[in-house]
Amino acid sequence: MRLSRYFLPLLKEVPSEAQIVSHQLMLRAGMIRQSSAGIYSWLPLGFRVLRRVEQIVREEMNAAGAHEILMPAIQPAELWQESGRYEDYGKEMLRITDRHERPMLYGPTHEEVVTDIFRRSVRSYRDLPVNLYQIQWKFRDEIRPRFGVMRGREFLMKDNYSFDLDLAGAMRSYDNMFMAYVRTFRRMDLTAIPMRASSGAIGGDMSHEFQVLAATGESQVYYDVAFEEFDFLAAVADEATVEHLKGLYAATDEEHDSASCPVPAERLRSGRGIEVGQIFYFGTKYSKPMGATVAGPDGQEVPVEMGCYGIGISRLAGALIEVFHDDAGIRWPESVAPFRLGIINLRPGDAACDALVADLEGKLARAGVEVLIDDRDESPGAKFATMDLIGLPWQAIVGPRGVKQGVVELKNRASGERQELSPEALLGRMTA
Repeated sequence: MRLSRYFLPLLKEVPSEAQIVSHQLMLRAGMIRQSSAGIYSWLPLGFRVLRRVEQIVREEMNAAGAHEILMPAIQPAELWQESGRYEDYGKEMLRITDRHERPMLYGPTHEEVVTDIFRRSVRSYRDLPVNLYQIQWKFRDEIRPRFGVMRGREFLMKDNYSFDLDLAGAMRSYDNMFMAYVRTFRRMDLTAIPMRASSGAIGGDMSHEFQVLAATGESQVYYDVAFEEFDFLAAVADEATVEHLKGLYAATDEEHDSASCPVPAERLRSGRGIEVGQIFYFGTKYSKPMGATVAGPDGQEVPVEMGCYGIGISRLAGALIEVFHDDAGIRWPESVAPFRLGIINLRPGDAACDALVADLEGKLARAGVEVLIDDRDESPGAKFATMDLIGLPWQAIVGPRGVKQGVVELKNRASGERQELSPEALLGRMTA
């Protein structure tokens, strides 16, 4: 992709309405633009990051045995009236009426819709367990939307729902999602601390929220250093592992009591946290009132046990920036970067520089490496600043001096380390 032909509306100044780092950098780097309060358009660079995050989440959900569906954003109010939540949910729900005067709503969550799908489709315990997920836009009419995509009104979310015959099965589904979540966040180079949480408007009597550690986080969290030592990607997702992780100490500042904390001082860590996901077990809260039952082994109808699991996809894009940034801009981990490599052509129009850039572009494309090439007629300083701002993990600098010497300068955005490589060595590094 050539930057001269790419839609990347950068901002030199920090917008006055942006109060936190992620909001500032997403606007400056041309990732998003505000449409109205708490509602954003995702521009090409931001949309690529959103899709990267979404894909990691999708891969982990599929690996955990969940099946992807897509439910409607607009829902009939009658389903919520069946569950008893329609009047209780509050003003965060955007209520609308269609041309036939039927009450509708823009879904803030999808428990009722998925329960309706289940009750129309599954009749026997032999078809359980079932776990359905979607990645869908949702709307909650926050009274004071702020902090960009971190607390917007419209947001992209992965939500999935498990259906089991009994409590034991529901706990297996819950634990399965617990491990899928810690793996998901680790794949993005994030340290996510699971901690007991309130179920809020979703309901139920068991919930864990996942707090990503960031210096600019919203709340103070305390946790056992064992979370940092644990290899989430290599761990076997069995009952013993999940119980071990659930048993580790983790608490927000509202619940932490230094006098009664069971973790020795030398193993207790504290930091700021950003909530990026939450899981819930709520039993028969929706299945009973909505008649979502199956025939059990004895032929009797049994309301199914349910769980709900959410990850804020668009919120994660902001949280990643809160974790990975410096004074110059964003520092994307490779797993979610919009492009892996940025090539800076210091002398567009120079035949030798243009030829080397074109050769690298073609070979990297054939190897499946996505590259953004700065071929604009701008000063070297402006090009370096742009690449640092948008945060691609690697920068390759092509200039007349290097071309004559047969080398390209490679910069690691995270560490700042630079080295000169032959074009062949650069290709080997990027395609390894």
